[in-house]
Amino acid sequence: MQQREFKPFSTVSALSLGGGGIGNVWGQTTRSERVSTVNLAIESGINHLDIAPMYGKGEAERVVGEAFKGQDYSAINLTTKCRLGTVTDSEVYTRLNNSLCRSLDTMGVDKVNLFLLHSQLIEDDYQLPFLNEHRATNATTLSCYYNAVIPAFEMLKKEGKIDHWGIGLGQEEALIKAINHEHPPEAMQCAVNILNSIGAIGYMSEKPDPSRVLLECQKKDIPILAIRAVQAGALTSNMDRKPHPSGIDKADFMDFERALPFRKLAKEWDESPASLAHRYALSVQKVSSVILGIKNRKELQECIDAESKGKLSSYQMETLQNLF
Repeated sequence: MQQREFKPFSTVSALSLGGGGIGNVWGQTTRSERVSTVNLAIESGINHLDIAPMYGKGEAERVVGEAFKGQDYSAINLTTKCRLGTVTDSEVYTRLNNSLCRSLDTMGVDKVNLFLLHSQLIEDDYQLPFLNEHRATNATTLSCYYNAVIPAFEMLKKEGKIDHWGIGLGQEEALIKAINHEHPPEAMQCAVNILNSIGAIGYMSEKPDPSRVLLECQKKDIPILAIRAVQAGALTSNMDRKPHPSGIDKADFMDFERALPFRKLAKEWDESPASLAHRYALSVQKVSSVILGIKNRKELQECIDAESKGKLSSYQMETLQNLF
């Protein structure tokens, strides 16, 4: 598998194994299949695992711990996260440290190579246009991030529990300010897909535009890990789960309908939609690695095969970008 430049790890495999699928967040699979999926990923040259406590309430980290048991996986880079939410500055280090220590214990490791803020960043006085009730649990303000989160991350580095730190989603204006801060993130997770969508998790902005954040990272040379390559399944042949009764994931299913021209084009090009979607993300400028949301070995192998086909041509990229 291709190795790409990624400053925190020097290099990283073009594909990373994400925690949503192996955490049993979507679709149906067994614990043994998820462990086998982790092992196949490593055997296939994937050297970065991206997990978090909230993926299956710790299940992703338990799966990784089981896969690692009795094995030497010192060459594997690990990322985990903490959903901090809205807390006082004085609580930040304790919250981050407690979450991290639980993760380390669950996985049976001494440190992680990358620790990410799993909360979505917002400006201080910003009111969410939708689902404002999630602000307290899912959003962290810029002032808290500057005054307490960054110092806490740096303290965890000094303590040897993490090597690097970074951020991911949020209000675009807040993320762009964080990227341009005097102490920028060492890595960013950016949504990268042909729909330019983050679907159901895009409630921080009235009209989410992930491409703005991606462009800023490209301009400022912030290392990029691509997420949402298949946009919660919208860019695959079939959604692998039923709509949530609350309608909270309505945007993802709307994206599936919107993606019909993409599926037609994939068929014309004799490629599965999921394969084409991953190749698109792999072909975007300065993307170091694409984080996979797969849940079993069959889905993983499809992604590995897609990566082996190489980047899309400029004609293919232009054709795809003109679809939407």
